[in-house]
Amino acid sequence: MGATCAAGGRAQRVERERSVETGRVVVVMGVSGTGKTTVGELLAADLGVPYAEADAFHSPANVAKMASGTPLDDEDRWPWLDAIGAWAAERGGRGGVVSCSALKRVYRDRLRAAAPGLVFVHLHGTREVISARQSAREGHFMPSSLIDSQFATLEALEADEVGVLVDVAPGPESVAREAAAALRKL
Repeated sequence: MGATCAAGGRAQRVERERSVETGRVVVVMGVSGTGKTTVGELLAADLGVPYAEADAFHSPANVAKMASGTPLDDEDRWPWLDAIGAWAAERGGRGGVVSCSALKRVYRDRLRAAAPGLVFVHLHGTREVISARQSAREGHFMPSSLIDSQFATLEALEADEVGVLVDVAPGPESVAREAAAALRKL
């Protein structure tokens, strides 16, 4: 049994090293309430790379705007996306995971312009599941009243975008495992 555990542990380390060696930066995307932060942290731990929370890149003005129930417009988002793109570019060749709604293709294109080779994990779920999660969240600046605007803005990954689609219904640990397995197949 000890040999099996040692071999299994070695295989797991080799797989993690291979993921890091590719230097991929993964963007965990989706509407608010899909679990981007939780899944992103779990995925980064599984891949053995750093995690960055996109909310930390928002300006105080953006946070205040969203907290007041007003959706951001593109002019609000450009500097935020540029900051995330800069972080991803700095991680190029070393790997990393960052959460970012990345709801529109143009936003993902902007991120890829700053950090070519980004890979996306699109977390998706039904409006009912997401609304229930959003309503249960405490201490987050994004009110559940903005969920409709998020779904209206969302553009799914297109065929030429490298990424995977993962349903959030099973829960964060299962979602992170599924995402990691799918990413290793890319």
